[in-house]
Formats: sequence, C-alpha cells, structure tokens
Amino acid sequence: MSTVVLTILPVVFVGLVVLAIARSIRIVPQARAGIVERFGRYHRTLYPGLNMVTPFVDRLLPLVDMRERVVSFPPQPVITRDNLVVSIDTVIYFQVSDPKAATYEIADYIIGVEQLTVTTLRNVVGGMDLETTLTSRDQINTELRHVLDEATGKWGLRVGRVELRAIEPPASIQDSMEKQMRADRDKRAAVLSAEGSKQSAILTAEGERQAAVLKARGEAEAAVLRAEADAKAQAARAMGQAQAISTVFKAIHEGNPDQPLLAYQYMQMLPQIAQGDANKVWIVPSELGKALEGIGGFLGAATASRSDGQPASAVPVPVGPAASGLPGPTGLSGSGAELDAPVGRHPGLEGWLTGGGGPVNDGAVGDHEGGSVPGAGDAGSAPLHDDPALMQGPTEMGAPV
Repeated sequence: MSTVVLTILPVVFVGLVVLAIARSIRIVPQARAGIVERFGRYHRTLYPGLNMVTPFVDRLLPLVDMRERVVSFPPQPVITRDNLVVSIDTVIYFQVSDPKAATYEIADYIIGVEQLTVTTLRNVVGGMDLETTLTSRDQINTELRHVLDEATGKWGLRVGRVELRAIEPPASIQDSMEKQMRADRDKRAAVLSAEGSKQSAILTAEGERQAAVLKARGEAEAAVLRAEADAKAQAARAMGQAQAISTVFKAIHEGNPDQPLLAYQYMQMLPQIAQGDANKVWIVPSELGKALEGIGGFLGAATASRSDGQPASAVPVPVGPAASGLPGPTGLSGSGAELDAPVGRHPGLEGWLTGGGGPVNDGAVGDHEGGSVPGAGDAGSAPLHDDPALMQGPTEMGAPV
C-alpha cells in the first residue's frame, strides 16, 4: 500500500508541475492583444509574443483583434430637409487602438458604432435637401468620420473612414429625376444641334462669300483682260484704218482729181445709198450743187457742140482716167463722136444730168417705187444749177424713198 502511494505521489506532483507551467505560458498571435485579470480585476495587457502569467491566479480574457475592421450596416431611412425619405447604406472602417478601453468601456462596440452612425447620419442629412445630399457625399463622409472618431475615442476605437455606399430616394422621386435628366439631356442635345446648325450655316455663308469674292475678282480680272484686248484690237483697227485712209488720201492727192470727177462720184453713190430697206430720207451735201453746176455746164457745152455738128472730140473733157490720172470706173471717152457711158452709170441720172427729163432713180429703191427728185423738174424747163434747193447746205429731200 505504501509502495503504491509512493509511486502515485511523484506522478501527481509531476502532473501538477506540468499543468502549472502550461497555464503560466501564454502565446499571443500578431495583431492581437490579451487582457489579464487577477482575482477578477484588470491586471495587465498581453501583447503579441510569449507571455508568462501566474497560474491559478491570473485569467486571460478572449483576445482582442487589433486589425482594422470593415463593417457594413443595413440601409437606414433618413428624412431630408425637404421632407423626403431616402435610404442610406453606410460602410465604417475602424480599428481598436486601446484593448482595455474596448473591453471595459463598452459591452459591444460594433453595436455602439452602428447606432452612433445612424444617429449622426440623420443629424447631418436632416440639414440638407435631396439635391445637396446626392451631390455632397464627401461632405457627409467627413462630418460622419469627425463625429464618430470623437465619440468612439473613449471606447478605444479609431474610425478611419466612413463611406456612403448608396443613397436611394423614393421610386416616385427617382422617376421624376429620370424625367428631369432626360429633359435636360434633350435640351442639351437640342442646343448642341442648334449650335451645329449655326456653325454649319456660318461656315456655308463664309464659303459662299469667299466663292462670290473669288468669282467677282475673276470676273473683274477677265473684264480687265477683255477690255485690254478690245483696246489693243481697236487700236490695231484704228491704226489699220488710219494707214488705209492715209494711203487713199495720198493716192487721191497724187492723182489730183478735179471737181467734176468728184461730183460724178457723188452721183454714182446715190443709188447705192438709196438701196437700204430702212432709208426713208436722202441727205444731199451742200457741195453737190456747185459740183452739179460744173457738170451741167460741161454737159451743156457737149450737147451744144453736138447740135452744131461739131465732133465731140473738139470739146475738152476734164474727167476720166486720162484727164485725172486716177484709175476708176468713171470717165468720158474723147475718141468717138458720142459720149460713152461709163460702167456703173445710172441711166436715169444720166438723163437728168443731160437735161432729158425723167426721174433720177427710175428703178425700185428698197421696197418703194422711185420718184423724181423734188425741185428738179425737166432739165429743159429749168437749169439744174438754178435750183435753190441744191445750192443750200445739207437738205433733206421730202420725197420718201
């Protein structure tokens, strides 16, 4: 019996020693903290690592998590200043900074943080209208963090951030907001479309103005070039005409034509002047009377010589190519006994000049029948050079052609 007792006692002693050693050694993990109570009172705080406590005297409470925690609270109804109920969902980021205060100052700091967040949120949002609430998230977050950090400081907590995860107004308000947003979008689209049309019209008008300016400049340059070309052409034509007139004038003066030849050329041109359809009036130059006096006197002398039996060659003929030295279609032949009719001579005019009577222009002139020259009459009744109508200046003959 004694042997058994002596064997059991050492074993029990060894067991008690091992148990005492086991209870006196405490290993605290990283980012954790332990609260040690001795005889029911706070004794000390155990930090991460190997810690020794008095067995059967000290008691280690559950470890306190020192890491930052993220707690999401359910949506809370909040009334804004304009009496609209909105549902706000918040997220709190906090961390235990004092394990003793978190253990002894509040029973459940999670519930405390939640209730404090709700009350603070209602106070902050209650002073804002819906529009300000929706657009002032940062302001609300800052105010919530400041109030929560100040209130939870004595609990051994440090609030890092407060975020509003969602703000949901009532369904009717959401519908009105969507309509307002749609109307605003439509307004912006209409404004942008109008601005685009305005810019397009401005650019189109600017392009048309530039095109018109360029076209006008082109037309002006073309008109200037055409005017210069016309001026050069007119100058060239005038120079050509001047050279032609100079050549003709020189030839006439070198030929030394006399007055009967010029008068006869006048009389040859009269039928050609009267051939136009629009010719209604003849204009006879004042010098024609004097020229006809010479021609009448010359022809009268020729007729008198014929009636006396004298040959025509005895009468001097101062007209024609032989007399004037100028080539031309007119002239009188002095080799025969009678006066040859030159080419292009008008028969009626010849009869009138010789005093034989009859109309001057006996052919059709234009669209009308020719008539006798007013004031001429018969050559036998009145001499041609005595007609006062032919001796005056430029006279309009009254008979229509």
